[in-house]
Amino acid sequence: MSRYRRSLRLWSGALTAALALTVTTVGQASAADVNNARNAGFESGLSDWTCSAGSGTTVSSPVHAGTAALKATPAGQDNARCSQTVRVKPGSTYTLGAWVRGGYAYLGVSGTGTTDVSTWTPDSTSWKQLSTTFTTGSSTTSVTVYTHGWYGQAAYYADDVSVFGPDGGGGTDPGPAIPAAPSGLNVSGTTSSSVSLAWNAVSGATGYTVYRDGTKVTAVTGTSATVTGLAASTSYSFQVTATNAAGESPKSAAVTGTTNKPNGPGPSLPKHALTGYWQNFDNGATVQRISDVPSHYDIIAVAFADATGTPGAVSFTLDSAGLDGYTVDQFKADVRAKQAAGKKVVISVGGERGTVTVNDAASAANFADSVYSVMRTYGFDGVDIDLENGLNATYMTQALRSLSAKAGPSLVLTMAPQTIDMQSTSNAYFRTALNVKDILTVVNMQYYNSGSMLGCDGKVYSQGTVDFLTALACIQLENGLAPSQVGLGLPASTRAAGGGYVAPSVVNNALDCLTKGSGCGSFKPPRTYPDLRGAMTWSTNWDAAVGNAWSNAVGPHVHGLP
Repeated sequence: MSRYRRSLRLWSGALTAALALTVTTVGQASAADVNNARNAGFESGLSDWTCSAGSGTTVSSPVHAGTAALKATPAGQDNARCSQTVRVKPGSTYTLGAWVRGGYAYLGVSGTGTTDVSTWTPDSTSWKQLSTTFTTGSSTTSVTVYTHGWYGQAAYYADDVSVFGPDGGGGTDPGPAIPAAPSGLNVSGTTSSSVSLAWNAVSGATGYTVYRDGTKVTAVTGTSATVTGLAASTSYSFQVTATNAAGESPKSAAVTGTTNKPNGPGPSLPKHALTGYWQNFDNGATVQRISDVPSHYDIIAVAFADATGTPGAVSFTLDSAGLDGYTVDQFKADVRAKQAAGKKVVISVGGERGTVTVNDAASAANFADSVYSVMRTYGFDGVDIDLENGLNATYMTQALRSLSAKAGPSLVLTMAPQTIDMQSTSNAYFRTALNVKDILTVVNMQYYNSGSMLGCDGKVYSQGTVDFLTALACIQLENGLAPSQVGLGLPASTRAAGGGYVAPSVVNNALDCLTKGSGCGSFKPPRTYPDLRGAMTWSTNWDAAVGNAWSNAVGPHVHGLP
């Protein structure tokens, strides 16, 4: 899919892949340890802190704990560095930590006399804990602790900075106390095999432990968790505790979660469906909200999730600035409204310049875990695989199987390979589709930006014709995919792709040729495929730019197929 993304987003994706740093697990503090940082929660404004180029201020919202937090905004060649000199003991080990959210956020220490360390996270809409450890040199009595953002990125927030270790003689903040029990525990969602929970943050907590019927089942750092592997139509009791270096809190009040009845064999979509990609960026097409997408579209693929610094992992950040102030809360509400109207909304991974790589067991697990996390955060029904720079069939299959196990049989799984990727079952994309055929919803191959390709009869066909669509679709239809798993992917306008645009009437002729045997060109398929899933377009935004001419013509035709 040609994303034509703005240079900032491309640059930040490349930066993410290039700057991966090591995060060290927080260790247990000893009884004598103190927090050597001063004004660690920014409750006294910027006292004891210095921020470059006037980039820092304190805010009352959002905060991780207390009544204030740091907000620092990179501008021009300034990365919004805020620092503090912290007194330490020579030859000692310290644990450095902070809670961050917003734009790219870095945490580090310099002047240790040994190895200076740092850690970071890409942009996040919720609080995340950064942590690492360092050891001071034999004559080191002070170090510089700092946070900073990244050039051209959004403002970041930081709160509750900590430098736990032996008292260096300058700290004023006490060491950790056992946190209070979490409040507000509630059931935020259920499936036939899982219960999702959420609760309020606890001041001073670095993690949370979830109990099911009195037995510990998982530990997390955030304020939500999904307990999986449950029996359908069954009630369970859940409690949560808060933890930090000092210990574990009492358990929260219990809540009861009841799993759903067993799901059916797959997502409930119409027999013939129209898919449209929605652009999370402004590239000259009409800027839309999800609520603006016409009702003809049955599947809306949100483009795109981005690679993170962790191999195989992805994240999604709404481009609110580029979308005229569209907020995350509005986006989530619009997704829910589409689902209430019977539509499916999925997160698309990749695009023309996507850099997600899944090539071993670890990256496959990271992919499944991160996609499932994005699905839960935004309420997506599934995932679209649009990796145009190659994929590994073995490990992408493994990743999608793992994701399916997490999400359950209601997962919507779509793919948008390029034409070259589906020329033969020996191609990795085609092999992957066949490997996951039992959980696959639809493959909407891109019949554009292709030039000429072989049809299933061995003849060469040029893009932009009805024969190109039907003869290439025949390859998938005759080589293992069910007709209900095959869709025709076309650009919505001449500006939406470099080549391969056809008028909506040609799309409709191809659909009729494949399902009914009428409207064909010179190529006649060996049989008809009345269960053909339908069609897809890049994009709903380019469709809107031409008055929704594509969906107004192709949508009713798809829904009227036999």
